[in-house]
Order: sequence, then C-alpha cells, then structure tokens
Amino acid sequence: MRATKALLQSALRLTMFSRPNCSLCDDAKVVVRRVMEHRPAEYKEYDVMNAGNERWKDLYEFDTPVVHIDRMGSLPNGETTAQAKKLMHRFTEAQLQAAMDAVAHEAK
Repeated sequence: MRATKALLQSALRLTMFSRPNCSLCDDAKVVVRRVMEHRPAEYKEYDVMNAGNERWKDLYEFDTPVVHIDRMGSLPNGETTAQAKKLMHRFTEAQLQAAMDAVAHEAK
C-alpha cells in the first residue's frame, strides 16, 4: 500500500541538528525519542560538524541542538529548510508536541 498525497502532506518530519560532545543535544534526542514513541514522524539527524553539512554548520554550529518540524508535503526536494518551525537548545516533550501540532494544522 502506498501513501496518498494527502497523507504525505499531513505527515511530519523532525530534523535534528546536533554536534558531538553536546549534552544539550543528548537531552534533546531523548525528548524527541519519547515524543516519537506515541507520535510517529519521519526523523533525520545531521551532525553539523560532518563534512558535507557546511550549510547547517554555518547556521547552527553554536546553536545546537536545533529541531526543524516540517510537513512532509511542504519539503522542497524532500529536505528541510531554514524557514521550518524550530525548537532550539532546551525544550520539553510538551513544547515539541505543541510545535508538531501547530505545523500539522497550519495551512490545511
């Protein structure tokens, strides 16, 4: 069974930007994992310090962790953009869920 266009447009992707040896990043990953246990979403993670991630390093090297929340149908070329809904540094499960709700319900 293939996903319909409407389903893909309402599905969410979380994109985590982190770096090594970052305790805030480790905490944020735990929050994301807990939320995704009961709120499925596609998940992608970038280490901003890795080669090939210079675009994200330029934006977030000193601001990690950052989570982008996007609707799948709104992603250009399947990738997140800097205009995505963001949570930065310290955030709770409730804040992540509220941001996901906001993205899921906008422009429907």
